This record gives sequence, C-alpha cells and structure tokens, in this order.
Amino acid sequence: MAALRRGPGLRRRGYAVVFGNPRGSSGYGEAHGRAIRGNVGETSAADLLALLDAALKSPDLDERRVGVLGGSHGGFMTTWLAAHHGDRFRAAVSERAVNAIDSFVGTSDIGWFFADSLYVDDFARQSPLSYADRISLPMLIIHSEQDWRCPVEQAYRLFVALKRRGAPVELLLFPGEGHELSRTGRPSHRIQRFDAILDWFDRHI
Repeated sequence: MAALRRGPGLRRRGYAVVFGNPRGSSGYGEAHGRAIRGNVGETSAADLLALLDAALKSPDLDERRVGVLGGSHGGFMTTWLAAHHGDRFRAAVSERAVNAIDSFVGTSDIGWFFADSLYVDDFARQSPLSYADRISLPMLIIHSEQDWRCPVEQAYRLFVALKRRGAPVELLLFPGEGHELSRTGRPSHRIQRFDAILDWFDRHI
C-alpha cells in the first residue's frame, strides 16, 4: 500500500511524498526483512516501483514529474533507481548512501561482517556505483563529513564518477555532522539540507 503525505515545506511547493515498507524493511516479520539478502537493489526496486505505480493512480499526481529521494539504504536505492529506472524520474537526491560495497567493508562502523550478511557476495554487481555510467538524470548528493556509518568516500566516488562523464550532479557536504544529520544535526544544517532538497526539485521537476 502506498501512502501519500504532504509535509508543511513540501505542501507549499505542491509535492506529495510516497513511502511504504518494501521488502527489507521492518514491520512485516523476519522473512520480509531477509527477502532482499543477496539481491538488494533489484528486489527493493520491484517493491518501490510498485508503490510508486499505485500512488500514481491518484488523479492529482503527474507521472511525468516524479523525483526520488532517500538516505542511508534509501540513498543506496536512490542511486540504484537512478541507474536502472532513470526514465521514471526527473531528478534524484541521494543522501548518506552506500554506493560502493567493496570500500564500505572495513570502513563503516557497522562492522565488516554486515556487508557479507546483507549483500552476501558479488559486491560489484550489487553496488550502485557499478552502474554510474547509466545515470543521466540530475542528481544531488548529500553527505556528512563525519559519517562513520556510510563514510564520506561513498559520496566522493559517486560524485567523481558522474562528474567525469559530464552528468548533471552536485555534492553538498556538511562539516561536523554524522549519519543522523537529518534527525539530530544542528538546526541550521537541517534547514540548509531541506532547503537544498527543495531547491533541487524546484529546479529539475
């Protein structure tokens, strides 16, 4: 089931937000959570696109003007969707994402074993960065310099891969912040982040 919500800042701009609990998320039991193991991007994408299609049945939404936004695993999926289903979106905002599993292993504070338990094997196939050459829609990358969960090199690698191709990309880095910027960061930084997202979507959607 797709849910539509309009927050105060988004409502002023006329945006609707679609979100749900695709496989891999909590709330529907262990089997639901484990369903993405070893095939994270493809499995999650199928559910997220089904949610989007259900939402777009609403007559007041325009399927030609859709953006994609996510942080952490949602950032992983934003990059993945931009590469594999970019024709569905006009713009993307990828925040604090895992983009390259190979360098995530051993650098993240979540522990070296996490990637093995989730991505299982074949890290290159499951890394969004492996498909950066397919990304052509405008992408804003947001990251914090002191993010130990998804280290900042994850943002740098994606930014450089897109920049070298001449793809429309911008990188916004926040000093002195960690993985929880959007929830517990400095109020001024949280406002700047939200303003940057609105500006990006206003420009490209």
